[in-house]
Amino acid sequence: MKSSTRPALLWAAPAIAALALLSGCASTLDQRGLEQRTAQAIGRSVGQFSITDRAEETGGRINYTVNTLDGMAYRCYLYGATGFQKAMSFGQTPHSDAICTAMVASKSGSSSPAAAAPAAAPAPAARGRSAGPECNALLKAAGRC
Repeated sequence: MKSSTRPALLWAAPAIAALALLSGCASTLDQRGLEQRTAQAIGRSVGQFSITDRAEETGGRINYTVNTLDGMAYRCYLYGATGFQKAMSFGQTPHSDAICTAMVASKSGSSSPAAAAPAAAPAPAARGRSAGPECNALLKAAGRC
């Protein structure tokens, strides 16, 4: 009885180990989770954008492009916990937040991230060298106020 089950175990054990290792490298984040994290990162509601060019790297990094209904484009990435990471942490490894960058359109492009972005605060040097409420210890040490 032992001799008939041994060849099956010798064949099955490496196959199961290979499957576990191969599936452990892919992210376990689903499309809904990706959309929720992206909505938070770009300040839009789910459904106001589409996700394209999704590509997964080893280690759980997901790179993708986001196109909004009003023509804005973003390149985003996040890290999703892999199957191996979840197994080793008993399911306690969280996925990261999405990190997105607005893409600047070419001269012929239609999206204008600069128009949608709030105006930047003036540099400390442009505000003058007074020690007003904008001046903190770091700016003082740099000689900017």
